[in-house]
Amino acid sequence: MSASPLWGVIAAAGAGLRAGDEIPKQYHVVAGRSVLAWSLDALLAVPGMSGVMLAVAAEDTRATTLPAAEDSRVHFCSGGAERAASVRSALRALAAIGAGDEDWVLVHDAARPAVAVSDIERLVDAVGDEPDGGLLACPVRDTLKRADANGAVAETAAREGLWQAMTPQLFPLGRLRDALDAADDRVTDEAGAMERMGARPILVAASLSNIKYTYPEDAPLLARWMISTGGEGA
Repeated sequence: MSASPLWGVIAAAGAGLRAGDEIPKQYHVVAGRSVLAWSLDALLAVPGMSGVMLAVAAEDTRATTLPAAEDSRVHFCSGGAERAASVRSALRALAAIGAGDEDWVLVHDAARPAVAVSDIERLVDAVGDEPDGGLLACPVRDTLKRADANGAVAETAAREGLWQAMTPQLFPLGRLRDALDAADDRVTDEAGAMERMGARPILVAASLSNIKYTYPEDAPLLARWMISTGGEGA
C-alpha cells in the first residue's frame, strides 16, 4: 500500500430514475438504510481513509442528513450533470481542503452499496505505488450478444479477456484530474479517462455482490446480500 494519503470520492449527483420512484436511487432504502449511506460507510471503513468528498446535486437536501455526515471526514461539493463533471468537481474540492496531487483517490458509485471493504483493501494493496492505478472489476461470465436496431442478434461477441468494470477505482489525484480535464464528459468511468492518457490500470477481481443498483428488481437481491453479510458484500 502507498504511504501517500488516501481519499474517497462518491459521485452522487445523478437522478437515477431507472430504479423507479421519483426519489433518486441513491436515497432508496435497502436493508434498512439508504443506498448512499451503505456506500459512504464502506469508504469510511477503509483503513487510512483521510476523508470522503460527496459530489451531490445543488438542490440535494438529503445528503447532509445521513448519519455518517456527522463524521468530520465527510465533505460535500456540488456535482455536475454527468459523472465526469461530478468527479472533476470533487477532486478540486479535495485539493481545496488539503489533498495533494500525489495523494490517492478512491472513486466510488453512490449506487454500489454492497461493495466489500475487504475488496477495497485488496485494490489498494494491489495498486500500491503503480501510477496507472486500478479498479475493482469482474471477469465476464456469460456469452455476449450484440443487438441490431431491431433488437435481434447481430453477432456473438468473444468474451475472452473481457471484464465488467466496477468501483471503487483508484488513481493518483493529480493524474486523474489531468485525465478528466483532457476527456469530455461522455467518459463513463475514471479508468476510461486514464486509458485515453495512455495508462493501463490494474484489474482487481471483486465480489459478485458489487452490482450497481440500477433497476427496481436489484433492490431485493442487494438486500439479501447485505443482510446475510452484515453489509460487507458477499
